[in-house]
Amino acid sequence: MLRADVQDGPVAYRGRIRIVSLLPAATDFVATLGLLPSLAGRTHECDWPPGALDDVPVVTSSAIDHDVLSSREISAAVGGEHRGSALYSLDAAMLAAAEPDVVLTQDLCDVCAVSYRQVSETVRALDGDIRVVSLEPRTLDGIFTCLATLGEVLGVPERAAHETRLLQERREAVRVRVAGRPRPRVAAIEWLDPLWPAGHWVPEQIDAAGGVPLLAAAGEHTRPITWDAVVEARPDVLLLMPCGFPPERTEAELRLLTGLPGWDDIPAVHVLDGPAYFNRPGPRVVDGAEILAELFHG
Repeated sequence: MLRADVQDGPVAYRGRIRIVSLLPAATDFVATLGLLPSLAGRTHECDWPPGALDDVPVVTSSAIDHDVLSSREISAAVGGEHRGSALYSLDAAMLAAAEPDVVLTQDLCDVCAVSYRQVSETVRALDGDIRVVSLEPRTLDGIFTCLATLGEVLGVPERAAHETRLLQERREAVRVRVAGRPRPRVAAIEWLDPLWPAGHWVPEQIDAAGGVPLLAAAGEHTRPITWDAVVEARPDVLLLMPCGFPPERTEAELRLLTGLPGWDDIPAVHVLDGPAYFNRPGPRVVDGAEILAELFHG
């Protein structure tokens, strides 16, 4: 769930710690821990809190233009089944200029961020004692554990423990609020072409919100499926949350599905903000569960 390639325990640093985040979810954690003033570098996709990162140098770039290519073209460009080691570029000069004490990255999905191997090799080529920390949660509890452990690493354990407890209490409050209500059958899709069901923590978000998750199990790294598989699952609710797409981009590609057999038989379809609340293993996944509870039960 969280891996470091240097010594365990808090980071030793002089003055204020300097953090480079190579994962949007990690930047969300940094913000939750009150450490945004220590953020010395970020990815081109980090966008939360809005406006708070404008002055933080960007140290990554993407090899493809997500705004121009279709879902099918993006999938082909990254190599199909969530493999795309050359998808993101890390600017070694910009990383060196940031003078980080800690670099936050991931080893969960090469399509989501710069690969752990690329980060490690780049950091090893730099001068200085830089700690690389990889966040790899696959479940809600894994996300909470990452926050708590990251707080220890970054020297704010009390803040991390407090924020972790608040997130856990909010999740439990959602469960209590929907307890005893009818549970709709829910299919969540994280990519439209090819169709890819949302796994990892999303089934847990659905369950906590009072739904029955279909097509994927908690913690599962999924594979593409057919539209027939979606229809055969008989969902009461279909959630569309493509990875990296804001809702308006998803709505622009709805034509990929609306003409398919069985589309009109699905009782409810919702287009959601995947990057904000569902795709990223950060603290806002609890917001996502709260959103789903409102959709399912009002």
